[in-house]
Amino acid sequence: MRAIVVTDPEAGPAGLTLQERPDPEPAINEVVVEVHAAGYVPTELGWPSTWVDRRGLGRAPSIPGHEVAGVVTALGYGTTGLSLGERVFGLTDWHRDGALAELVAVESRNLATLPDDVDFTAGASLPISGLTAWQGLIDHGRVEAGQSVLVHGAAGAVGTMAIQLARELGAHVVGTGRAADRQKALDLGAHEFVDLDQEALEDVGGVDVVLDVIGGDVQRRSVALIRPGGTLVTIVGPAESVPADGRAIDFVVEPNRAQLGEIAQRVQDGRLRTNVARVAGLDDAVAALNPTERVTGKTVISVRS
Repeated sequence: MRAIVVTDPEAGPAGLTLQERPDPEPAINEVVVEVHAAGYVPTELGWPSTWVDRRGLGRAPSIPGHEVAGVVTALGYGTTGLSLGERVFGLTDWHRDGALAELVAVESRNLATLPDDVDFTAGASLPISGLTAWQGLIDHGRVEAGQSVLVHGAAGAVGTMAIQLARELGAHVVGTGRAADRQKALDLGAHEFVDLDQEALEDVGGVDVVLDVIGGDVQRRSVALIRPGGTLVTIVGPAESVPADGRAIDFVVEPNRAQLGEIAQRVQDGRLRTNVARVAGLDDAVAALNPTERVTGKTVISVRS
């Protein structure tokens, strides 16, 4: 099969190459997915799991891209819940080859059925961003109607999902970003927007939950805004401080078939809009994954049209 491969941890995205790799075989409780579209996170070449397996042994060359949408073409022994020819989407294992390839082996429990009227490009844009927003707001943030939620990186892949989900939960939503992000955030449901380059974050006032994708000084300033008993949820490493009488949670997104189904249903019925910024074919993937300008939203590689 053809795949996008990385071999040098120091090279960054410039080290991505298109190569021939062996076809994967499904293990117990796994399926092989014929990849139609794959999502990619720009930071994943810095993740240790890209370069070592669970035993700590080097596994380069490795195939990145841990969001997949495609069709099941093979079933491993004991696999249940999925069938040959089924349209699926979900997360691949962090410590194994990903979905920037024509085929990928995935644990079946990490995948959910992709509805017929949700296309593969949309499906590949959802697993990491959608599950991160869902788990951050619902599982960890415990957002309730009437609360106020501050979402950083509001125009990005996670932020746009979080704005829409927080609004659906009945929260008052404040998004942050750059000036160019304002209209997108407001169009997707933010009640307010703060330009972090030109406006004072402190003018937001008190909030109940902060979803942080930035860290550093922005995180520290955000904690001061959280009302007593509120929650900081971050995906950028251990929280540097804790809200008064509240909680600070850092987490890594996890596969969840039921949650993927909820997310797909919302896309299907129009409650949730995807945020695909760029689509490129496998032949053009290396260039697309080395952008020369700022990209807000997901870059999706269309492996099969």
